[in-house]
Amino acid sequence: MIITEKTAASICSTTINSCVGLESQPLKQMLLQLQAKWRVVKWIVILLVLTFVLSLAVYHLASLVQPLPLPLQQISSFSAFVPPLIAAKQSSNITDNVEAEDRQNLARILREAATKEKTVIVTIMNQAWAEANSTFDVFLESFRIGIGTERLLRHVVVVCLDDKAYTRCLEVLPHRCFFLRTTGVDFSGEKRFMVPDYLKMMWRRTEFLGSMLKLGYNFLFTDMDTIWLRDPFPRFFADADFQIACDVFFNGNSSDTGNAANGGFKFVKSNRRTIKFYNYWYESRLRFPGDNEQDVLNRIKADQYVKKTGLKMRFLDMTHVGNFCQREWDITKVCIMHGNCCVGQDNKIKDLRQMLEDWKNFVSNGTGEGGFRQPMNCRRSLRR
Repeated sequence: MIITEKTAASICSTTINSCVGLESQPLKQMLLQLQAKWRVVKWIVILLVLTFVLSLAVYHLASLVQPLPLPLQQISSFSAFVPPLIAAKQSSNITDNVEAEDRQNLARILREAATKEKTVIVTIMNQAWAEANSTFDVFLESFRIGIGTERLLRHVVVVCLDDKAYTRCLEVLPHRCFFLRTTGVDFSGEKRFMVPDYLKMMWRRTEFLGSMLKLGYNFLFTDMDTIWLRDPFPRFFADADFQIACDVFFNGNSSDTGNAANGGFKFVKSNRRTIKFYNYWYESRLRFPGDNEQDVLNRIKADQYVKKTGLKMRFLDMTHVGNFCQREWDITKVCIMHGNCCVGQDNKIKDLRQMLEDWKNFVSNGTGEGGFRQPMNCRRSLRR
């Protein structure tokens, strides 16, 4: 019960001793202190009630209104559980990147080209690489002269980025050509490394490959500037979801994300983990504007979100999947040779053809001797 001054006075009047001079007594001071404390408690209670009501209102509004995305420079790292750039896109269908009228054609091509395990070999071509005696011809020739590679041609699907590339593909490899249309972008010419159209092409490629996983197909993606000398499938890890070539070096540990990834050659199985990973990879381009898909992959490969998906990533030994960045190769073991670390398509084609000649000599002499000459056209192109 709250004791007021009036009540206190009434009490005093009934006591044996009068309460004359109450204001000067300790009881007066105690009453004043109690009143002050009650006012403080009353305001604290009011503030707590107001805070609770406002919190409920904000929570309700947040459920109705989608928040604006943070500026890119404020997104310094991804959560260990939900990548912020993807959270608002969870319901998006990645197969929307294929025009509706082409989906039936794509389904037919994949169905006919796939192995019994639903695996296809995918490469991408534009007009610059489709011209006669160009990259496409070198690529196909390597399958025909490699050891155990010609039979793999039936599983190759060529994704064409323009009309002329599609027309040439139908002439050379009918029933295995798919025209990936991209409205408002011309992908026909040679795209120099890291120019804007090159970046668009690389991200379009990543988006499309993600759609294949969603359709239920495993894929072995290979850049067309590769030569196939042996069947690489025996070199893959049976338990890996995503396995990829190394760019400059291989440190001997296939599970170490410290290896630099090369996006030009990778084998990916279709499952829940890889679909999530490809969504994450593609949306991560917004986090690193101006980077190509390979650079972004090397930035995100060790992210906590990737680990949270349970994705099993492996890096392929450069002894078996080599490239022009290396200084030497073992011709008795190499399966794939990638013509990277090179500027200019003409330089690339000359050196790839030279390696095909070296391979033919190695196979024909029957002694197990020989080797590859250095790709000097590409080496010199990097010094200019």
